[in-house]
Amino acid sequence: MKIALASDHGGVELKNLLRDYLVSKGYEVQDFGTEGKESCDYPDFARPAALSVANGECGKGLIVCTTGIGVSIVANKIKGVRCALCTNVDMATMSRRHNDANVLAMGQKYVTFELAKLMTDAFITTEFDGGRHRARVNKIE
Repeated sequence: MKIALASDHGGVELKNLLRDYLVSKGYEVQDFGTEGKESCDYPDFARPAALSVANGECGKGLIVCTTGIGVSIVANKIKGVRCALCTNVDMATMSRRHNDANVLAMGQKYVTFELAKLMTDAFITTEFDGGRHRARVNKIE
């Protein structure tokens, strides 16, 4: 599975650590930037990453900014994207099981790298439960 990654300057450190982590686990990664700590606008990076998930180029997405709020708002503007802003493993797991989330947003200010790895693993490997949740997810579209 190819995974889209993106961040602004406020999330670049965590994004880069996650990129290296995912590559070490054998995942193909498409990094939409940014690469530096210079101030930049999160929509310029989160939007292309979310679009790549919506159009099927990438199977899932991980997006990071300082809080995760801005990038999650941007991603959820894209038809076909269900972005969940999570701060713990249970939220990441449940976002997949009940909401079929396809993009995970995190805030570098609130999530350590160790926690981000656990959340990422849960998000990528957890399957959607379907069933009664399918009808609810369909109402979103």
